[in-house]
Amino acid sequence: MPSRRSALSLFAGAGAALALGAPTAQARPTGHRPFGRYGSPSRRLDPLTLYVDPHGRGDFTDVRSALDAATGTGRTLVIAPGTYRGKLTVTAGRTGLTLIGASGDPRDTVIVHDDAAGTPRPDGSGTLGTSGSASVTVQAADFTARGLTFSNDWLRSDNPEYTGTQAVAIKVQGDRSAFHGCRFLGHQDTLYADTPALTAFARQYYRDCYVEGDVDFVFGRATAVYDRCHFRTLTRTDLASAPYGFVFAPSTAGASPRGYLVLRSRITSTAPDAYYKLARPWVPSSDPTARPMLTVRDTHLGAGIDAAAPYGTMSSGFPWQDQRFAEYRNTGPGARITVPDNRPQLTAAEARAHTPAGWLGDWRPGA
Repeated sequence: MPSRRSALSLFAGAGAALALGAPTAQARPTGHRPFGRYGSPSRRLDPLTLYVDPHGRGDFTDVRSALDAATGTGRTLVIAPGTYRGKLTVTAGRTGLTLIGASGDPRDTVIVHDDAAGTPRPDGSGTLGTSGSASVTVQAADFTARGLTFSNDWLRSDNPEYTGTQAVAIKVQGDRSAFHGCRFLGHQDTLYADTPALTAFARQYYRDCYVEGDVDFVFGRATAVYDRCHFRTLTRTDLASAPYGFVFAPSTAGASPRGYLVLRSRITSTAPDAYYKLARPWVPSSDPTARPMLTVRDTHLGAGIDAAAPYGTMSSGFPWQDQRFAEYRNTGPGARITVPDNRPQLTAAEARAHTPAGWLGDWRPGA
């Protein structure tokens, strides 16, 4: 019988396969070629590429050691299949870093840790907080990840005494950060798409990715595009009634012209019908001038989304109706417009500005 953590990963992997498609046979490394088409230490793609393999066939056996060695700009880490446990930080000086899962299937290569916001700091000075819980933190600009899973497998059920149950899989702050074919696994606050400062409008792009969770599991201040992604809301055993949670919780700075854009995507659920809200605005105490922005367009909303009341309010004084929430041409049972006042819609003219090019400006992330 698999553990609760392994069962979660197995289930999520099946869902992600639907979103990402099966890898080609050529993409998967064999036992003698753990790095697939990406070379090896003896056939290095270029001097800036390092190889990670838990069985000792690379330059390093763990990602943290490889990251420590990857100083400067423009480095690449090719990571062989395996589960790599431990916290990672991509510091601001490591610009242009690329992480590649060698098999082409994100289920094969997992970077994971298990801290929560309520986890005590090792020095006894309090708890880690939401940001400190992140398994991976990306501060550098021009970061790219391909074919990887980022996970936080901390569980509420294992720690009923905790009040800080946020458990971030990855916190991304760098401008021009791109993720292709990646998975993000967690429960509360899974994917923290943020910026390094209130005045920094960091741009991020997520293509063909899978994200799962329950409470505010895609959140933060970034200008972020989620293109052809799959969002999955999870069943909760600790709550007896709806709502179980919210998919998106943007905290866009008031001065930022763009927040979250979701397009050509889908939202599915393992929970009962209408037990999830699509979004709520996060106006943090550190920025009471925030005006969260979310556009969801051309996306299939499954029955797990409450169609009659898809938005909620996190803090009194900052109702969702005062924020920049909008939809356009969504489909599915969760997109039915039964109460028009609860479903703000873009006009066709307005929708022409809500595109990846409109969000990302002069940056064109690669395929």
